Amino acid sequence: MKANNTIFYIRYLFKITLILSLLFFCTIKAQTIDIAGTNWTVAIPSITEAGSNYSGTYESVANQISLKVDIPLVLGSGKISVHYTPNPTWNSNLILSAKRTGNGTTVCLLCSITGGTAYQTVTLTDLELFRITAVLALASYSNIPIQLQLSGVSVTIPAATYNSRIVFTVSAL
Repeated sequence: MKANNTIFYIRYLFKITLILSLLFFCTIKAQTIDIAGTNWTVAIPSITEAGSNYSGTYESVANQISLKVDIPLVLGSGKISVHYTPNPTWNSNLILSAKRTGNGTTVCLLCSITGGTAYQTVTLTDLELFRITAVLALASYSNIPIQLQLSGVSVTIPAATYNSRIVFTVSAL
């Protein structure tokens, strides 16, 4: 009877150790992204002369959106993607673009952040904006500034209020 109890306890401890190990490794592999910023309302000036059109391109401030991204060493590197969703309506002639205007701050000496410094058109499907590589440490970047651009504004687009939501995603490469 004592041998059966010992086997039971060994199996029980093995199962508990396995579950704790799985939870630990799943937590290590998790990447995170936090987004801060405010709504951007584009101030489009009135047309005062017949035959005129809008300038067509408008930019937000350089740090309209601020990202904080963590990429664990286990992953090695991660990509930050962006897409938009109409909220509730959007005109397909309006073009949203985004770019990274700085590196933000990090304490990781061997980590790097690349890409995304030129405007890229934001579409309904994910598009890679930039990458972060972790080397021998957790790559943790904060205050990564993102600037937005709106183009395609024209008198040919029906007058209305158009809104969209920009979505950022971090994933392993």
